[in-house]
Amino acid sequence: MLVVATGENAEGIVPEIEGLKEFSGEVIHAKHYKSGEKLKGKKVLVVGCGNSGMEVSLDLSNHNAKPAMVVRSSVHVLPREIFGKSTFDLAMMLMKWLPLWLVDKILLILAWFILGNIQKLGIKRPSLGPLTLKNHHGKTPVLDIGALEKIRSGDIAVVPGIKRFNPTSVELVNGETLDIDSVVLATGYCSNVPYWLQETEFFAKNGFPKTPFPNGWKGKCGLYAAGFTRRGLAGASFDAIKFHKILGKYGRRN
Repeated sequence: MLVVATGENAEGIVPEIEGLKEFSGEVIHAKHYKSGEKLKGKKVLVVGCGNSGMEVSLDLSNHNAKPAMVVRSSVHVLPREIFGKSTFDLAMMLMKWLPLWLVDKILLILAWFILGNIQKLGIKRPSLGPLTLKNHHGKTPVLDIGALEKIRSGDIAVVPGIKRFNPTSVELVNGETLDIDSVVLATGYCSNVPYWLQETEFFAKNGFPKTPFPNGWKGKCGLYAAGFTRRGLAGASFDAIKFHKILGKYGRRN
């Protein structure tokens, strides 16, 4: 038996952006980011506005750097807690009794009351609800831990997409040019399965099982997958329970 459990986010994605290789400052992926301490006073471009991008921007601001966060696409931002309870725990509890679309609406209404209208900050919400988007496309909502407050105060700048990099600056799609010292690529992660597993029947080219949830955990000839459900810990738990039953039967036979 072989259980592939290397995760949905094993490798950092480094996008092809015009001029990036010619940029003279430091360029790192968010997976290598440790602290903004050494970047105090520096102008740092954070490419990406997911959880990594928001948290890196917040940390940079807390260390008195000058972050500008690229927000190219729409994103859901939810409070980390609602009524003192984890937002995702609350969502899972509501989903026991309510349909997904209604839970999405409840979360968005509560987020609006707690966080306000984030579109005024240059952050657009997707047309699909946060949980629907996660289930269909694997895009996780951002949980705000203080970045929005910094955006409102101007300590974190929100900028549109990138046109190209120059040796000491970046050109944006709105025609603006920013002088920058460093770049942090908070551009997401991907599965690394295609790099080390020579198999194409069970796994697709993107490193995820071809069969959708809830049947994507079991392949042929003793090949299994764990944690590729795009449903976080709840999905990994589902896989673990299935494995427990399989391994229990295997153990009794031997």
